This record gives sequence, C-alpha cells and structure tokens, in this order.
Amino acid sequence: MTRFGKTQRQHRVAQLLETCAVTSQAQLVSLLADEGVEATQTTVSRDLEEIGALKVRVPGGDTVYALAELPVHQVAPQEHLRRVLGEWVVEMAHSANLVVLRTPPGSAHVVASALDRSGFEGVVGTVAGDDTVLVVAGEDTGGAELARRIGQSRAPSGTPKSQRARRNGEQ
Repeated sequence: MTRFGKTQRQHRVAQLLETCAVTSQAQLVSLLADEGVEATQTTVSRDLEEIGALKVRVPGGDTVYALAELPVHQVAPQEHLRRVLGEWVVEMAHSANLVVLRTPPGSAHVVASALDRSGFEGVVGTVAGDDTVLVVAGEDTGGAELARRIGQSRAPSGTPKSQRARRNGEQ
C-alpha cells in the first residue's frame, strides 16, 4: 500500500465520492485501500471535512457522502492553494500573458485544479500536462504580475528555482 500526500489523497477521495455511493467513513477507507491508498478513519474524516463533503439523503432513504458542488466549481480555501503551490511548484517562468509552473512528474493537475478552484484574481484558466502547468493571465494582469502574485501566494515551504536564482543574482 502507498502513502499518498494529503492533496493527492483528497483528490482521490473527491473522485470516489463522485463515482461511488459512499455511506460511511469505513467504506471510504476500504475503497481507498482497494486502490492502494493507505488512510485511517481519522484521516478520512479530516479529508471529508476539508473538501466540504456532506451527508445527503438519496432516493431509497440511504445517506451518502457528496460534495456540496462539483469540485471544478467548488472554491478552494486560500490556505489550500498556498499549500499546493508551496508543496508542488518547483520552478516558475513567465512571458507576455502566460505563466509556466513546473511540478514533479504527474503533479501538474493538482496545481492547475487548485488554481482553477481558488478564483485567483487575474487567472483566465490553466492547462496541465504531466509536470507543467500553463497559466493564462488576463489582459489587465499580464504574465509578469501574475507570476509575482503566485510567488507571493506560496506557502513558505518552497520558493521557485527561478525566483531564488534572480534573488541570488544567478541566471
């Protein structure tokens, strides 16, 4: 079994809630285990609260966990975005009205989703590949300003390589 990071695990929990009728936290722990994701009931309980899952009654009278809104439309808390940017963005560059964020392989979708769901001012949209996120800035914002604001929004745990290089006078 694999121990996933919090962000990856919560993403998987949200996917399971969208595709399965999850009636209990124990069932969710079991579904995660079936997919090789290690989690305890306590962890799952916190995850459900943080992603905004609610118990709702479905036809037939059963109650299941559901997301209040589709994840694409659910606004992510600012602290969530700060953590995601701090943990996953390893490099940043900008040009004209674009910002390019580099992540570890397989992680770009996590960053793109967090940006899309945050309602981050100046972001028109994102496109995620495997390890790269292309962020399109609004005309009034521009790539340089948006990159600066994204950099300021990062949790203190990380600073993009390109910003460290500029600060240290490197190229």
